[in-house]
Amino acid sequence: GSLITLSCLSHRVVCQVISSAVPAASIQENGTSDSSWITRLENNYGFYIGLGLAVFSSFLIGSSVILKKKGLLRLVEKGGTRAGDGGHGYLKDWLWWAGLLT
Repeated sequence: GSLITLSCLSHRVVCQVISSAVPAASIQENGTSDSSWITRLENNYGFYIGLGLAVFSSFLIGSSVILKKKGLLRLVEKGGTRAGDGGHGYLKDWLWWAGLLT
C-alpha cells in the first residue's frame, strides 16, 4: 500500500493505505465530525475569552467615567470651585477616586 504523511503543529503521523474502499460507517466512528456544543465551545475558546474581556473592560471604563462625573457633580452641588476653573476639591471626594481607580 501507499504511505501518507500528515503533519499538524507538533505531531507527525505516517499512515499506510491498505485498501481504496472506505466504508461509510468508519467515517462516523472517527469522532472528528462531532458537532456537540462542548466541541464548538472548545474550538472557539479564544473568541469567547476575547469577547468576555472586551465586554468587561467596556463595563469598567463606562463605570469609571460615570463615577468620576458623579464626584464632580457632587463638588458643584456643595459649592466648590470647578476643576476647569482651577479647583482641586474633587481630590477630596471618595467617589471621584473610586472612578479613577476603576
